[in-house]
Amino acid sequence: MTRRTRIPFAQHPGPVRPSRTSRRATCTFAAALVLMAVTAPVTGQQYDVLIRGGTVVDGTGAPRFEADVAITDGRIVSVAPEGIDPSQARRVIDATGQIVSPGFIDNHAHVQQSIAQYPIAENFLRQGITTLIASLHSGDQPWPLEPFASSLETAPNVGFFAGHTWTRKQVLGMENRDPTPDELEEMKALVDETMRQGALGLSTGLLYVPANFAKTEEVIELAKVASAHGGIYVSHMRNEASGLLDSVREVIRIADEASIPAQINHHKAAGAAQWGWSERSLALIDSANAAGLTVVHDLYPYTASSTGSSILFPQWALAGGPEGFAERVADPETRARMEEDMRRIFTTDRVGSDISRIQFRVLRSDESYNGKTLADYAADRGLPNDLETGIDLAIELQLAGGFSAIYHAMEEEDVIRIMQHPLAMIETDGDAVGYGIGYPHPRSYGAFARVLGRYVRELEVLTLEEAVKKMTSMPAQWLRRTDMGILAEGMRADVAVFDPDVIEDRATYTDPHQYSVGIRDLLVNGVPVILDGGITGEKPGRWIRGPVRRPAS
Repeated sequence: MTRRTRIPFAQHPGPVRPSRTSRRATCTFAAALVLMAVTAPVTGQQYDVLIRGGTVVDGTGAPRFEADVAITDGRIVSVAPEGIDPSQARRVIDATGQIVSPGFIDNHAHVQQSIAQYPIAENFLRQGITTLIASLHSGDQPWPLEPFASSLETAPNVGFFAGHTWTRKQVLGMENRDPTPDELEEMKALVDETMRQGALGLSTGLLYVPANFAKTEEVIELAKVASAHGGIYVSHMRNEASGLLDSVREVIRIADEASIPAQINHHKAAGAAQWGWSERSLALIDSANAAGLTVVHDLYPYTASSTGSSILFPQWALAGGPEGFAERVADPETRARMEEDMRRIFTTDRVGSDISRIQFRVLRSDESYNGKTLADYAADRGLPNDLETGIDLAIELQLAGGFSAIYHAMEEEDVIRIMQHPLAMIETDGDAVGYGIGYPHPRSYGAFARVLGRYVRELEVLTLEEAVKKMTSMPAQWLRRTDMGILAEGMRADVAVFDPDVIEDRATYTDPHQYSVGIRDLLVNGVPVILDGGITGEKPGRWIRGPVRRPAS
């Protein structure tokens, strides 16, 4: 690894606060009447919104403090421990007994298509999320990016990456081969144009076909293009199970050779054989940063992942798409080779021989099984819950169109260890969903609230200040946004008001369509999208542009 001057992932300085001795004077009777309402429009003109009487957790990790927060023209204009006259605000929000923090930034969400269908994104808002980052991984990217992103009307802010998978498919389709020099130049040109149109960086999903056909050298060349534009690199690594450590090393190599800050999405140690390996993967991240690189990571707070059925197969078996797969299955010798590889994948990287740990989200050939397990499917056919049944049924169902599923394959000790790491941030890895539609992983409804409820309040593995920092200033700084992520004067007025004793996730693996509770008010760019617990229907979200097209703050 080449030692280089590190691109700093520094800490935001906290705002300067007046002394606690300058506390607000006793409220007049008229002001008290204002505070009786959660929101009370008044006639003053100085501030658009005043959030009054709350306890501020500002996102820097500094201790909480009591202060009023004033907002004008989508910006925070005052954070005042001494209090602010409520008659100076058009709208007053009483935050007594509530935490007031920056709105949460979801580092990785699958919203590149679904956000246009569900622009309110209520499942995210109810978690306190005000900004969604679509790092594309295995999905197709909107193209061309600029007209799509600039035309969006959404409740949360949204940012996009250039997708390696989409780029490769445009040039090579589903072929399992290296690009020619001319083809590589064509791929680089697509990344360059996407960056020029406002992408935040390059995203890879190296676990999935066809991205997993790419050698590291191909990714490095594309990452160099993003780096030249000031972008960052984010990755769903090539393997999060038996190949975890080599995959972390690959991310570090890309960061080094492309001279680009790198982020590991949903860091985990999947498969029982790898439980505890997070100690080793975190040590690799620490070593990379000590050597002068910038390598960070994030996670969702669950012990089950969610993805397509393709991960149960060796990558060579899926080359050429469904037709290529069907041809290989039809050949007895090739099928036997495929099954042997699948035995290793099932037992080492996924769920072992217990196929009840594979829970269908969408079974395309029979959606009546959505929410049920592969073991349920087997039992209805008189088949046992064992490894060979799982392999046979996986092949059968892949031929019928495949499925997406929840894989119960992680351990909570690894989740906690990763969460506590100083460079770890929080993500959902979720989708914008319609209530009651489909069978999502509960993370789409609950990830951020789960951190605050289970891991802060119940298990006390993080302080509230630490957790909020991982959700706000850390991702903002990682995205090179100096105007987000801290509750301080001059910052964007993305603000969450929540009850720290109530906030929690309600969605479960068997009942996923349950909104999180505890977020009472939520503002995006100074506009309430949740007010006194109700969705307002407003769409004040903005496109979070990358470094090339970022307007001056």
